[in-house]
Amino acid sequence: MLTTLGLDSTSETVYRAMLARPHDGVDALALRLSLPEQQVRAALDTLSELSLLRPSAERQGELRAVSPDIGMEILMARQQAELAAQQLRIEASRAAAAQLIAEYADLRPSTGHPDVEHLVGLDQIRDRLASLTRGMREEVMTFSPDGGQKPENIEAAKPLNQTLLERGIRMRTVYLDSVRNSPHTVDYVNWLASHGGQVRTVPVLPTRMIVVDRTTAVIPVQSDDTAAGAVVLNGQGMLTALCALFESVWAGAQPLGSATPLDKHGLSAQENTALTLLADGHTDDAIAKRLGVSSRTARRIATDLMERLDARSRFQAGARAVQNGWLPGTA
Repeated sequence: MLTTLGLDSTSETVYRAMLARPHDGVDALALRLSLPEQQVRAALDTLSELSLLRPSAERQGELRAVSPDIGMEILMARQQAELAAQQLRIEASRAAAAQLIAEYADLRPSTGHPDVEHLVGLDQIRDRLASLTRGMREEVMTFSPDGGQKPENIEAAKPLNQTLLERGIRMRTVYLDSVRNSPHTVDYVNWLASHGGQVRTVPVLPTRMIVVDRTTAVIPVQSDDTAAGAVVLNGQGMLTALCALFESVWAGAQPLGSATPLDKHGLSAQENTALTLLADGHTDDAIAKRLGVSSRTARRIATDLMERLDARSRFQAGARAVQNGWLPGTA
């Protein structure tokens, strides 16, 4: 029950037992819970590290479980700090990836670079992806920043995905949060999950990307026209960076089936990102493109944020967001 707050099941069981019987020692806990003594001691170490235990004021040398209201506040504060740190790591990874992508986006076959292959046009891209799919051995990691998927594209992708999953290929895909509002995409994701695929979502993605077996990556040359061309990257250094980017984004993403978490200001990750883009002066169309939503939806999100901030303009909304602590201020 408390695993979402970073507490494993055994530690939670021991914590609950200590709340019910505060004077039980290790031996009594092990006997009552039918757990090995060593496992109980490990759980007590975990609870101590999380500050869920404290020395008893009445019995010297004994530990007491803190009350649930204090304990849950401690766990949630710890998780919030971890999420903030993870967000900083994600932003750093995105910046590094953007620089890497920019360096190789203009490469052409004439450069003779052994670790870069340039594909021109949709036919070449599809042929190369088909070749990579046939040779896939272990896993495929994908960034899909297009928002909701079209029903015809989903039906075309299902047979190939089923074949890969039946071969034991590990499939992990990161979509935009906006796909949660696309019923046929949600149905497709549930179908993927039932066959062993894994899907998570984030507010924004740096680029479309497919990484095969951690040895080959395919990235579009132009983010606004993915059919125009793509680069196939094979260099170890490049793949190490791109795999690290994927793992960082994946770690901070939310499983599609889970509820969307809100920060302490009641903002979802999508709303937080929209607010940042709004404060940076982006138009509704630009915000819509980044979030994978329609311009109408982007306009609705922006209007709602401005109303919550009691702001009459986008500039005022950005200023009030900083004043209220919704956005970091500038030094």
